[in-house]
Amino acid sequence: MIYHISVSSVLRKTVCDLYTNLVTRPTGVAVRQAIEAALAELPEPNVTVIDFAHVKMLDFSCADEVVGKLLDFYQNAEAQPQRYFLIRGAHDGHLEAIEAVLERYNLAVIVQDESGSLRLVGTLEDGARRAWQVVKTEGRCGPLEVGRALGAPADAALHLLDDLSARRLVMRRDDGYVSLPQSV
Repeated sequence: MIYHISVSSVLRKTVCDLYTNLVTRPTGVAVRQAIEAALAELPEPNVTVIDFAHVKMLDFSCADEVVGKLLDFYQNAEAQPQRYFLIRGAHDGHLEAIEAVLERYNLAVIVQDESGSLRLVGTLEDGARRAWQVVKTEGRCGPLEVGRALGAPADAALHLLDDLSARRLVMRRDDGYVSLPQSV
């Protein structure tokens, strides 16, 4: 199932009812902790949309807390719940801070724009980006299909797909790899 967390709603509940700017590290910590508490209540695996709509400003320290530390925790800690993330509602000002944080942590995340199109932002090698594009287009596929699309051997495609799965950019299932919007 796909779950939705409105960052502006979390911000208003944790900091101030009238507050729409996500600035200062203590604010980011409070919002991240509230998001983590909400995630702990969700079944797994799941895809959670982190929605920045209605957040006017996002500074680097809050992007670090809300995006960097949150994604880093779920991607790098073994035996963590299977949580996958999409970012929605992020405008160019938000993306500047988010992309800087993703680069710092060597992370990537899927961003959905206003038209519903999905794209990867962050650090990821070109082959993995191309493999992600194949999975996104097909919805569900395996190493043979990805290898054919990329003109690469199936074992090289499998390596790319496993990397995408470890980075929580596709979901691995018994019958192949699935794009996040189609995984539930």
